[in-house]
Amino acid sequence: MPRWRSRQERPGIVGDGCDTGAMTATATATWRQFAGEAPELAQAVRARFEATKHHVLATLRRDGSPRVSGTEVQFHSDDLMTGSMWGAVKARDLQRDGRFALHANPGDGSMEGGDAKLSGQAVEVTDPEELRAFIEAQEPPEPFHLFRLLIGEAVLTSVQGDRLVIESWRPGAPPRRVERR
Repeated sequence: MPRWRSRQERPGIVGDGCDTGAMTATATATWRQFAGEAPELAQAVRARFEATKHHVLATLRRDGSPRVSGTEVQFHSDDLMTGSMWGAVKARDLQRDGRFALHANPGDGSMEGGDAKLSGQAVEVTDPEELRAFIEAQEPPEPFHLFRLLIGEAVLTSVQGDRLVIESWRPGAPPRRVERR
């Protein structure tokens, strides 16, 4: 079996929509920006996050190793938000280093609607008025931490007929679509 030195050298692979390069602070967008730049993809990704209650959030521990935690997300005032119990390790992880990856619960395994993933930067919401509006709308158990999830990349993978279809988006760029047999 041949060993390929890079993704670009593999025959038939143009790209998979999942760049693992470092994320910069300027490479994120609000959910509203995502929905404005890639409305169909944003709608499909949102549907996956609204289809079930619990999802998987990856954060970075103090030593830089990954940590995965269950989480819930809410769409609030054109933003994607996640909360955490007060003082929880995932909240401390995000306060220290806001980089995250979020994987929507795949549901029953049928891939109905696709497999949605986001990565980006979590920013803690500390403004009292924003927190009050969130509490009134969502009624979370208190005390809690609240984070706005800024998107650096959105990916939706689905099976369509005999093809694997990978749709992706990054801020300021048009959506990409790659199909594989």
